[in-house]
Amino acid sequence: MTVNLRRLVVDSLKPRESSIVDLSRTLCEVNGVEEIDINVIEVDAKTETIKLTIRGTNIDYDGIGKSLNDHGATIRSIDEISMGKGKQKNE
Repeated sequence: MTVNLRRLVVDSLKPRESSIVDLSRTLCEVNGVEEIDINVIEVDAKTETIKLTIRGTNIDYDGIGKSLNDHGATIRSIDEISMGKGKQKNE
């Protein structure tokens, strides 16, 4: 059995010129991601604070970080996480 990341809630800071539509499309391409919700929490002159809720069966956490970084965003905190046991393909 393996332990899989199924849900992740992230507080992130991103540049205002970076589109949340483009960001959500990129994040949906990360392995294991099935659904993304993005809420804009605060808007400043050059940045936006966003809350991301990411759901899937075996989310690639490193892939999430890389995708955010590629869009100029940073992870400020992990606010919630859900893990679960899953069977490996050969079990």
